[in-house]
Amino acid sequence: MVRYTNTLNLIAAVGLLSLLGMIFLFAPTEMTMGNVHRLLYFHVGTAWAAALTFFVALVCGFLYLRSRNEKWDIISLSSVEIGLVLFTMTIAAGSIWGYPVWGTWWIWSPRLIGVTVTWLVYVAYFMLRSAIPNREQQARFAAVYVMLAFVTVIVTYLSVRFLRDIHPIVVGGATEAVSSAGAAQGESEFVSGSESIRMIVTLNYSFLVFTLIYIAWLANRYRLEILSRTAEQLKARTITRLQG
Repeated sequence: MVRYTNTLNLIAAVGLLSLLGMIFLFAPTEMTMGNVHRLLYFHVGTAWAAALTFFVALVCGFLYLRSRNEKWDIISLSSVEIGLVLFTMTIAAGSIWGYPVWGTWWIWSPRLIGVTVTWLVYVAYFMLRSAIPNREQQARFAAVYVMLAFVTVIVTYLSVRFLRDIHPIVVGGATEAVSSAGAAQGESEFVSGSESIRMIVTLNYSFLVFTLIYIAWLANRYRLEILSRTAEQLKARTITRLQG
């Protein structure tokens, strides 16, 4: 993957530009919310990609514990870093979208409480790593932590389906949508069925594009971490030789 970093960067850039074109030129205007509804594609797309990064970190943490191969720790670390960026983008887009729709930037609903807890848990991941000087111990504890941390992602995702919440169910069937007390405050309404199809196509394309962006960022971050660790090793060897 690292060998094709430039290609991945180009694909991600083209994908992002084409997504912007679809959002503003192809996607329909929602009847009630108007153009502010276009934030949906950023909000949900980045949320999907953030959840994917945290899941990849979980898998890589498990693989590290099994193999003790440093590459899995690097991928896990890189994924969490990227995930936090994407998750912060999700929160920002949701807040900007929520103000004209709900009349407030933030409300302490079950979903948003879960979002806050998840964000803080993954911030604490870096605090844990920085508190452990030994690289092997750091990777081992971080692997266990990131596996447990994913529970907050699952709970946050499911909260709107089991608790009364103003946040709508964006991904799910009609039956699930009815179970949410606040589902109506955020449901998309369009003039025709063809406009709904255009919305669904654009939304699914946003999933694809933000996934590609994640892959490209991961390749760049992985290469950067490899270079950083190699530089540390060379520095340590140089100091040892000078002292010896």
